[in-house]
Order: sequence, then structure tokens, then C-alpha cells
Amino acid sequence: MLQHGKGAVTPSRRRFLGGAAGLAAAGATAPLLSGCGGPARAAGRTLKFWHFYDSASSDPAMRGQAKWFDDVIRDWNATHDVKIEPYFVPGTSYQGSKMVTAFASGTGPDIFLLSPGDFLRYQNGGILADLTPHMDKAAIKDYGTSLASRVVDGKVYALPMEVEPLAIFYNVRNWEKAGLSEADIPTTWDGLLDAGDKLRAKGGGAGLVFETDPGYYQNFTWYCWMWQGGGDVLDKDGNVTFDSKAARQGLALWQDAIRHGIAPRTKPAAGDQLSAFKAGQAGMWQSGIWMVNTFKVGAPELEYGVFKLPTPPGGRYSTTVGGWSFCASTQSSDPDAAAEFCGWALGRMNKRSVDRTVSWCTGVKSDVSPRASALEAATAKGGYDSWAMKKFKDEIFPGGRPEPRYPPVVYKAVSDAIQATMLGGKGVASEADRAAQTIEAYMKSYQGASLI
Repeated sequence: MLQHGKGAVTPSRRRFLGGAAGLAAAGATAPLLSGCGGPARAAGRTLKFWHFYDSASSDPAMRGQAKWFDDVIRDWNATHDVKIEPYFVPGTSYQGSKMVTAFASGTGPDIFLLSPGDFLRYQNGGILADLTPHMDKAAIKDYGTSLASRVVDGKVYALPMEVEPLAIFYNVRNWEKAGLSEADIPTTWDGLLDAGDKLRAKGGGAGLVFETDPGYYQNFTWYCWMWQGGGDVLDKDGNVTFDSKAARQGLALWQDAIRHGIAPRTKPAAGDQLSAFKAGQAGMWQSGIWMVNTFKVGAPELEYGVFKLPTPPGGRYSTTVGGWSFCASTQSSDPDAAAEFCGWALGRMNKRSVDRTVSWCTGVKSDVSPRASALEAATAKGGYDSWAMKKFKDEIFPGGRPEPRYPPVVYKAVSDAIQATMLGGKGVASEADRAAQTIEAYMKSYQGASLI
């Protein structure tokens, strides 16, 4: 059993990756990272913090977010002997195979960001250090349900910095060009497809953009459509329930949008929603609250709207709620210091710790604050006064459900079903059944933390 702290046992590569199946599920095709000149194991008393916010980005919003990380690290380094050093990894690599292969070769970061969707890969692999001893007990209570997907056996292994609900953004210029008004904002799936069809035909550009690239993010954006019909991958008792009417209709929604040309097979502007909206290349786009700040900083003159995800007949509104977390590695040269940094930064009740979350969620970025105290403080400071932030906080977020934490094989089975039906034109019933059988077979021998 892993012992957290100095002298921690390093998990085997096979255990971490889950063997060849786990590596395939990760999509890891890149060679293992080397330690030369890069993010190798921390040398001496300096720990590496991997993140994907680029200080040299052309996007001013991202530059502000990168500075937030630099400021947090600077504050720590001013008062601690063990120093932290930021290490930028481009988002496409970070969320791909780079971190998986780095940990598999023993060259992973000391501190890093992790999404709920990939939590169990690292938790079951023994990579995540226990952060509980480095948090104030009151802070654990302050986080409330935001910690639910990051806790195993009562111990906290990741500290969320944000809460990010999904919605539909629409481009006012395209909307008006298509002859639509606020009265046409859809509340049903049929209405969503109808509006998307009009936008495509009369507004120009894509009518409705769904995520098309396979990965944890695509799954994150799809789950809510299944949930709205009452379906799930697993029920509350852990039984596989993916082969359901709700899952099939969720798959069919995305398939129909592609089949009828309402949604594009590839995202406009290479997936840059801001650029696509500015150029009139998209009428609607399923995205998250983070876009509020992106539009504010990058295109303050752009007119856009936001509405809750529409629902199917007899369905109930739901949206997926995600967000990144600080984590510390048991493979670090100093796991205690890495875990202490996470707790110091986000897990205390002092004003500076709370203000970091306030600054991140309503200053340099746009998110719902994961802590009750930070949400209250941000609200008092006017962080949710704008129409868009108020709508997310008061209307969209309350129907949110946390992003599931599924291990790679389960995630991959769902991903394969989405890709096969959405872009491959395969039958939704057969693909839902195929995915359910894959998950069922895997769960018979699964050993690890609870998936629900």
C-alpha cells in the first residue's frame, strides 16, 4: 500500500496505466518523456507545477490567467524554503498523452491540474497525495459538494479551483440574420435543431456546434444530454445502465444534428469559439461559463446570448459541471511540500486563500466559485452582477451535476459510442449496447475507488 509523504512507494507503470488497455484508452501514442531540459523529477528543493495557461498567448484572457498562477507561486516562494517553479504544457498535449507517459516513466510533475473525468486514473494508480492534513477542517466543509468527486474514503485528493457549468451560447448577429428573436430561444431538443437549421440556412456558418474531437472534454459535454432523459452510465448501486432509452436518444440528438447538416463535422475556426463568433462562422455553440470572460476580454463589442440546455420530451433540465483542481504527486521528491502547497493555496479559511478563488473565478476567469465563502465574497464584490454571470449563477448552475469520474476503459467505451454514432453513422441502439457490454465486462474485475 502506498505511503504518502517522503519515501513514498512509486507505483508500477503497469498499475498506473492499467496495462495496454489503459494506455490505449488514454490515446497515448507519444514516446515517454525524457528528463533532459524539461519537467523531470524535481531537483533539490524546487518542485515543478504543470499547467496549461500560456503567458505568451495571443489571448489576453489566457495571459491574465497565467499571471494568476505566477502570482500564487511567487507568494509561496516568498515565505517557504521549498520553491515552486511553473512549467507550461500546451493544452492539447496536457490533456492528451503527455502527463500519462510522464508519470509512467517516473518523470511526472510534483504539482499539477486534474479534471474530475480523469481523476480515477491517477487515484487508482496511487499518484495522488492526500491533501486532507494540509487543509483547514472548516475549509473542507466550505467546499461542500464541490469536493464529492475528489474524495476517496473520506480523504481529499484534489482541490477544485472552479466550477464550470455548460450552456448554449448564441451569436446575436447570426441570430438576427436568420430572422430569429429572443422569443425563438429553444427550450426543447426539437426547437434547438430547428433554430440550428435556420441559422445554418439563413444566418450563415454552422447552425449548432457540438464537440467533435474524442476525449474527456467531449464526454463531459455529452453526459448532460443523457441525464436529461433520466439515463446514466451506472446507477446509484453501480449497475451498468448505459444501454437505455435516455442514452440512445442522447446519442441520436448529436447524430441527427450532424446528419442534417445543422452541426459541422469539424469545429469552425479550429475550435476557437471566439474567432468563430467574431467571423460569423457559428450561430450556436455548446460551451461553458469560461467563455464569458473570454468574450469580455477578447471581443467586448461582440453581442452574444446564453440559454439553458433545452430538454427532451418528458425530460428534466440538467447540465454538466466540471472544473480543474490542484493535485500533488506521491512521486514527487517532496510529496509533503507539494501537498502543503495545494492546501496553502486553496484549502485554508484565511482571507488570502479565499481571495485566490474569488480572483480566479470572477477576476481573471469566469466561473462559479467552488467554496461557499468565495461565492459569497465574489457576489458581494459584484462578480456576478453582469447579465451573463448572473444567468449562469442563478439559472444555469443550479441544475448542474458534477462531471463523472470514470476510469479510462469506461470513459473510452462511452467515447467510442459517441464517435461511432455522431461521425460514423452507426446505429445508436447497437453502439449503446456495445458500450454497455464493454463496461459490464470491465466492472466485473474492476478494483479501485468507487465510480459513483
